[in-house]
Amino acid sequence: MKIANNWEDYEIIDMANGQKLERWGKVILERPDPQIIWKEKTFPNKWNSANAKYNRSKTGGGSWEYKKGMPNVWQIHYKNLCFNIKPMGFKHTGLFPEQAVNWDWMIEKIKKENRKIKVLNLFAYTGGATVACLSAGASVCHVDSSKGMVSWAKENVVSSGLEKENVRYIVDDVIKFVKREIRRENKYDAIIMDPPSYGRGLNGEVWQFEENIEELVKLCMEVLSDKPLFFLINSYTTGISSKVLENILKISISKKHKGKFESGEIGLPMTNSELILPCGIYSRWEKI
Repeated sequence: MKIANNWEDYEIIDMANGQKLERWGKVILERPDPQIIWKEKTFPNKWNSANAKYNRSKTGGGSWEYKKGMPNVWQIHYKNLCFNIKPMGFKHTGLFPEQAVNWDWMIEKIKKENRKIKVLNLFAYTGGATVACLSAGASVCHVDSSKGMVSWAKENVVSSGLEKENVRYIVDDVIKFVKREIRRENKYDAIIMDPPSYGRGLNGEVWQFEENIEELVKLCMEVLSDKPLFFLINSYTTGISSKVLENILKISISKKHKGKFESGEIGLPMTNSELILPCGIYSRWEKI
């Protein structure tokens, strides 16, 4: 498991009873997590410190309960990257801190190349990977079907002082966009994707992970450059093994390129504890 243990502005303070107590900068949040099935709290006296708590509804969804001193928006930093945090519906904050392990890996790969790297970031959300790649000197095409998420990504790019870097923002269905890039003969040296389990595009296009992931990877092979650097898939889809992602990458990439494959889990450590929270899976290919 890859552990995101280089944060200063984020930490898990405690976790129990399906909830995690987290610090985002100076703000403490209590949010649900389905992986936390144990009941015993390690630091029970710290749970009253939360500025806000997300309460699940028995009928689905839920809502935030704001307690004290809770800002609408605030910023946190990861190394030289800056992100705008906002409590959203369905418990989210606009950032998945465990992704720092992938940011570090991408930054290292890009910086080692003595050439300009073109990155395609699909299902790019609020731009964590976009900001990371821009900071390493790459140019990025950021694609997401949500106009609101793309606007948020722009805010993160600006907050990180990277607005003058080469970034293109696209609000579109991912599969339709990749097909257009194939027709345009546009190529990318690195591809990142973080597809949802289920989603709908701008015009009602339906995305289902199990049904569409192989098709998308095969399409992406047609926009991968002749000298690719890496291909990364991240997923939070329950019931899917990281080895499944690796197998899909191997089926497509091995036909054209030699390199190294890797897959596994990513997680977050709990402060002053040996406990680790599993947060998703990844598979990646890199040139050798």
